[in-house]
Amino acid sequence: TVVRDNAALTTFSVRPMGIDEAIRRALAHEETHFAATRWSNSLSSSGTQKSWGGVRFGTRIVDSRTMTVKAPPEVVFRCIERLGGDHGWYACNWLWRVRGFIDLLQGGVGMGRGRPSSTTLRVGDTVDSFRVEAIEPNRRLRLKSEMNLPGRAWLEFEVTEEGSSTQIRQTAIFDPVGLKGQLYWYSLYVPHEFVFNGTLRGIAQAALREMRGLDMPHTTNGQTVTTHRR
Repeated sequence: TVVRDNAALTTFSVRPMGIDEAIRRALAHEETHFAATRWSNSLSSSGTQKSWGGVRFGTRIVDSRTMTVKAPPEVVFRCIERLGGDHGWYACNWLWRVRGFIDLLQGGVGMGRGRPSSTTLRVGDTVDSFRVEAIEPNRRLRLKSEMNLPGRAWLEFEVTEEGSSTQIRQTAIFDPVGLKGQLYWYSLYVPHEFVFNGTLRGIAQAALREMRGLDMPHTTNGQTVTTHRR
């Protein structure tokens, strides 16, 4: 609209902003809110049932899986914090290498960057094709993908104490760009089943092995982990 009378500027303290500034602030607010989001809370409060390929939050696609293991949170988180680099991803490492090679052909970073430390992580560290976006010791690790993708992707791990056990929640988040992004995500449905389930199971099994090595009182040899999907 064209302003013909400036009286409102002297009468009211509110100052309108241009559309460019409004969009910039809205995007900045969304990024801040997203960085602070715990997806376990979002999923439990949404009341949304998991559909093929993941739960949708607007255009955002969220695939969340949980597993319970007989080990304390600090032991489980140590196993999560070792992901990537020479240690690998607990399962389907050859699929990760193939995906990294394809990414290199597309001008991306691939999977060869490794990580600065084999045992600990901090915000900003590289983990193969990811970068640590957020970390809360013994609680949460969020990795942001830096591959050449038709959208933005994150992989997050949360641990929650449940008596003498710990629930591990692994969440993949994808913001697709257009139809290409949608097709990309759903074309990987089958590989994701192997990779995501294998990684989650591998973390749980590694935690049990570490418990047996520590010989702690509540160690259970041959413990069977239980899986829940939503």
